Amino acid sequence: MADGQLSGFEDDQLDRLRLLRSRRVGAVTYHRLIAEHGSARAALAALPDIARSAGVENYEPCPLGVVLAEQRQGLAAGARLLVHGGPGYPKALTEVPDAPPVLWAVGNIALLNRPAVGMVGARNASSLGMRMARRLGLGLSEAGFTVVSGLARGIDTASHEAALEAEGRTIAVMAGGIDVIYPAENDELARQIDANGCRISEHPPGLEPKARHFPLRNRIVAGLSRAVVVVEAAAKSGSLITAKAALDYGRDVMAVPGHPFDARASGCNMLIRDGALLARGPQDVLEALGAPTRDLPEPAMRQAPRSGPETVQRPLKEVALLHSMILNRLGPSPLAEDQLMRDLNVTPAELAPELLALELDGRISRQSGGLLARVD
Repeated sequence: MADGQLSGFEDDQLDRLRLLRSRRVGAVTYHRLIAEHGSARAALAALPDIARSAGVENYEPCPLGVVLAEQRQGLAAGARLLVHGGPGYPKALTEVPDAPPVLWAVGNIALLNRPAVGMVGARNASSLGMRMARRLGLGLSEAGFTVVSGLARGIDTASHEAALEAEGRTIAVMAGGIDVIYPAENDELARQIDANGCRISEHPPGLEPKARHFPLRNRIVAGLSRAVVVVEAAAKSGSLITAKAALDYGRDVMAVPGHPFDARASGCNMLIRDGALLARGPQDVLEALGAPTRDLPEPAMRQAPRSGPETVQRPLKEVALLHSMILNRLGPSPLAEDQLMRDLNVTPAELAPELLALELDGRISRQSGGLLARVD
């Protein structure tokens, strides 16, 4: 070992990282090799013979230089390496068979070993879904639970933000490297989590997330959590992958019911039909976990800015974006127009003409009492 290069890293940690980053070694194979050979160093020594017996000649484990470069990049990102079974590593994850062998972590790693609830749902969440996510995130955090989610748009974002507003108890599980914020629009949210919560990734720093990485992330969300709450999800979605992993790990699965005509609620309704616990709010989740319940406040909603009577002329590109945002927030269940205005942070003058246009196009319908609903 070169002096200075391995500061803060034990030999065994580097051996484990080399083993994991070697070709054809995933989480399950890694744990099997450690169990069979007793240590990462012994497993590394055995890898060429194992590969040869599988018909792979000239196999070489991951070079030391590769993991040293990963170490430097992780440290540059302000991250700490946690090794399976070592100090700081989440005990809850040691109970699952495909647990990540290593985690890069930024922020308050003590949260990784506190009671946690996973919250997942649609990226294009409705207004009602976002409000429910905020209510759950706030209530669970104030009750002492850490909220675990995936830093995605929609339900994930609302869950993290609400938990930060309360006690800051939130963990973001990254689909890519610890230094790669995805989506980029959540960069500021990630910074807030770094200061008050915790972000983790099993991947090398610098890795851009691909489609295959999201199911891997979802299993970590499930493994960290005592229960997983699905707030809003389509019949085929990553949220249901998380729910399945939670069931496989022996975790509770809960779901927020939705309108039968809203495709974003179909996955949740299916879960409840198949035996998932009904979640109407944080009290239901706390009761299912055997935690004390009390009257929990509603999360504060952003107030729309005051406006005058002027007519707002918007470029066509902005109009199209606003139409999309309106339709994403609305579903078959009626929503108050003033609530939609607060959710989108727009003025009445900005919103009114676009609602009229969508109504004339047959995309939305008005109901008594100032309520709006999407027409599919």
